[in-house]
Amino acid sequence: MSIAAGCLIGFIAWFLVRYLVAGLYTVNQNERAVRTSFGRADRIQNLTTNDDPVSASLSPDEKSRYVFPQVRVIPPGGPYFKWPWERVYKVSVATETLNMAFDPANPSANSSGTLLEAVTKDQLNTGLTGQIRYRVSERNLYAYLFGVKFPIAHVMGYFVSVLRERIANFEAPKSAEAQAVSGPDIAGISINDLRKNLRDLNEHMDRECNSSAARYGVVLDASLITGIDPPPEVESALAAINTAHNQVSSDISLAQAAADQKIVQSRRAVEIETLKAQAEVEPLARLASQLTELKQAGGGKALTAYTRNVRLALFEQAQQVFVEDKP
Repeated sequence: MSIAAGCLIGFIAWFLVRYLVAGLYTVNQNERAVRTSFGRADRIQNLTTNDDPVSASLSPDEKSRYVFPQVRVIPPGGPYFKWPWERVYKVSVATETLNMAFDPANPSANSSGTLLEAVTKDQLNTGLTGQIRYRVSERNLYAYLFGVKFPIAHVMGYFVSVLRERIANFEAPKSAEAQAVSGPDIAGISINDLRKNLRDLNEHMDRECNSSAARYGVVLDASLITGIDPPPEVESALAAINTAHNQVSSDISLAQAAADQKIVQSRRAVEIETLKAQAEVEPLARLASQLTELKQAGGGKALTAYTRNVRLALFEQAQQVFVEDKP
């Protein structure tokens, strides 16, 4: 074999290994992949995220700003083949958990990612702890891979800004019963309101973050705020305020209960006296009705006979009778 033939065979073998065998790839069950050709993603022609339900939560203005092309998603399986000028981007779509205080751009921020600070509506600095669950949106992989340089950082920044805005303007819903008990002059404490309404706060964050999939290609499955605590230096003062507030609420509740009890008793007394009066009036009304019927049936004679019979019954019960002596 000549040197030229050996070089040709070696080149062919190298080419097959380098560009054909190495072009085979697979996609795991918890992964999705997007293939690019000369840096351009394999797109679905003339379709964008505005044509997909993923953008349903966006406003018209946001739809004009957060519009991305739909790309062909390579499902789990394989082996698949790619040409040398093509590149495959694989992403995990499994749900992951992250501390809500974690800052991907600056891990040392927020007490090294353990405590998120926010200011309440009464200007009290408070610390928040909790977790969020997220996953990559299979319906908007273009935004995750190519639309945003660091999508997790963008999502966390968006989540924190929405949360701080909600904390700063949060007011607990007050029912009619609570209004009657506490009254309009007793001001609530924002941290207490937040602690009592953690579920509402978490649900609000879930609603507000529905658009993260259309914005950044990341779905926030759930947010779980587990702790809302004031700074240590104001903890004792807050406890004293809570004690005074609870005492005032208790006194108002007792006064309200006593007033309600008196009202009920008064209504019951009126009802009893009304029944007594009806019991006394009812026999007289029936007697008048009977006398009227007797008079209509037999005239004056029947009425005279009835009166005589009644007088005889009274004479039987009487021990003494005074009779008028007529001249």
